[in-house]
Amino acid sequence: MILSASVLLIGAAHGDVYKYTDPQGNVIFTDEPLRREHLRLDWKRDTAKLAGETDKRILAFGRVAQAPKALVGASASQRRSHYEGLIRAAAMRNRLAPELLHAVIRAESAYDATAVSSAGAIGLMQLMPATADRYDVDDIWNPADNLQGGAAYLRDLLELFDQDLRLALAGYNAGEHAVLRHGRAIPPYPETQTYVRKVLQFLWAEQTSGGRISMR
Repeated sequence: MILSASVLLIGAAHGDVYKYTDPQGNVIFTDEPLRREHLRLDWKRDTAKLAGETDKRILAFGRVAQAPKALVGASASQRRSHYEGLIRAAAMRNRLAPELLHAVIRAESAYDATAVSSAGAIGLMQLMPATADRYDVDDIWNPADNLQGGAAYLRDLLELFDQDLRLALAGYNAGEHAVLRHGRAIPPYPETQTYVRKVLQFLWAEQTSGGRISMR
């Protein structure tokens, strides 16, 4: 049975919840495994535990973001178009190439401003609340504020690592202290190494497409 995201906010019966993402970036929750080659399994969680974690996030972050009506059921490409102007503005404000921000957002949230990771990272740029506080983000759920905080953090990481994009991206994923602890090198974490490769691939696609990106 396919579940809506709202099911996650209810103390449901015992069982597992599976989260899948399709090639368009659409998220599917289900209480049974799906055997479809085009779907990527993001995680499998116990329902009771997931509901408890969600309740904690609601208390910690004050509210759960709702997608704008225009984006309900929208594809990743449509979400991209909706936020295009805000992304360009944040990039210019922080002296970043818009293509870089697009690549990071595509890897982080697939342009879903309501996304919340299992670790508690939020929004388009998947900001952690501590990072949002560090960059004086007024409303972590607000796409413009979220973009500004993430872009400012990425700019500072580039400065810290002497414009080495690979290290800046590793720092964005694992934290700058992890990069410094490993001798200013990408930490030997599979997730971080995969993340850096993915963002660089997305960046290359952005640079060579002239902005005409297929989200497939």
